[in-house]
Amino acid sequence: MTERSPHPQSVAVAPDSEGAGEMARRLPLIGEANNWDAMSEQDREVWDAPYGPPEEWSLVIENHEAPGPHGPVPVRVYTPHDAPSGPRPCLVWCHGGGFMHGDLDMPEADHVARGVAGRAGAVVVSVDYRLCDSPAELGAAPARAFPGGPTAVHAPIPLDDVCAAVAWTRQHAEELGIDPGRLALGGASAGGNLAAAASLRLAEEGAPPAASVLLYPVAHPLPLEATAEEAEALAMTPRPLRFSAETMQAMSANYTGRDLAEAGPYEFPGLAPAEQLAVLPRTYIEADEHDDLRISARRYAEQLREAGVDVEYAVRRGVAHGHLNRVGLAEARDSMDRIGQLVSEL
Repeated sequence: MTERSPHPQSVAVAPDSEGAGEMARRLPLIGEANNWDAMSEQDREVWDAPYGPPEEWSLVIENHEAPGPHGPVPVRVYTPHDAPSGPRPCLVWCHGGGFMHGDLDMPEADHVARGVAGRAGAVVVSVDYRLCDSPAELGAAPARAFPGGPTAVHAPIPLDDVCAAVAWTRQHAEELGIDPGRLALGGASAGGNLAAAASLRLAEEGAPPAASVLLYPVAHPLPLEATAEEAEALAMTPRPLRFSAETMQAMSANYTGRDLAEAGPYEFPGLAPAEQLAVLPRTYIEADEHDDLRISARRYAEQLREAGVDVEYAVRRGVAHGHLNRVGLAEARDSMDRIGQLVSEL
């Protein structure tokens, strides 16, 4: 499980979980393959296979729509069945997918929402924000269409959707059975970017979340310099799992829809100066060991610490980017344990 240092601004490192490490043991299946198509069908099936059965929790799950500036934003609300002693804490959660992929049914959305709601006795609101189309260099796939919304999606549309979902959640606090003062905002990967940016926007508007929970977030638009330890871990990471400089450039430019030189903190919070970051609430940041984005996560944690924000940073050992999508993985359970603990303590 994740360690928290006695000093709230210190960087912590998550030790290996007992009995964990199966994802790391599967890394040799990828071997020297340059891309997923170069793997044998058998190896790919083993790599993608669940690590165990999905968790089961007694929950009420409902679909709603939050009004937003670009049209309705679908949200899925997860509420524990047990009778609460008072208003529950809440987590508004954003899945990842490079700003181009993902939905409310992917494990990083659905399984995490279930797991945190069950562990924390909290309400989790999972946000189906609008997605960008994928350009040719990233696969050339159109994003899922949202009726009545804009035909071209770029920043700040996904961020606007997330802020609209937070506003809806707060406005419906009584019927949702939550305490709006105990609302955390979190996400993974691109969703971590959106959660961080929304936390910054809301804090500057005088309505910050009680906490930010960021898993392997995209905090900066382009790769940063790795430490020696980070470089060693990345050298052991198979190429299909890597985020190359070209991939980061294409993904970030596709999200902004304009020259990256014009990008700002609401698109990539790591671009914000310390005085702007200083308004942020308590923040938990967790990175994956075998992930280029851990460099951005670590640097963002350092920036928050330098700005005086209460920040905890952890590295989940033995996993590659997106480990919350791996159903049954021990490290994914450990991460949900930590998120649940943070939300329950609000």
